[in-house]
Amino acid sequence: MGDILVRNVDDAAIAQLKKKAKAAGKSVNEIARQALLAAARPSKQKAWAEADRIRERIGPVPSDSTRDIREDRDNR
Repeated sequence: MGDILVRNVDDAAIAQLKKKAKAAGKSVNEIARQALLAAARPSKQKAWAEADRIRERIGPVPSDSTRDIREDRDNR
C-alpha cells in the first residue's frame, strides 16, 4: 500500500475528522482512509455501465439457477 501526505487541510475539517473518529472509536487515519476510498470509488453510473459491458460480452445465460440455489440451501 502507498502513503499520501495531504498538506494545508482546513482546521475545521481536521476537527470534524477528529470528532467522527472519536464517535466511531476509530483513528483519524482510519476515518480519512475511508473518506478517500469513498471518493475513489466509481460512481453508480460507471459501475452499472461496466456491468452492462460485461453482460454484453458474456451474452445471454441459457439457464435459471433458482432451482439449484434452492436445492443447495435445502440440503444444508
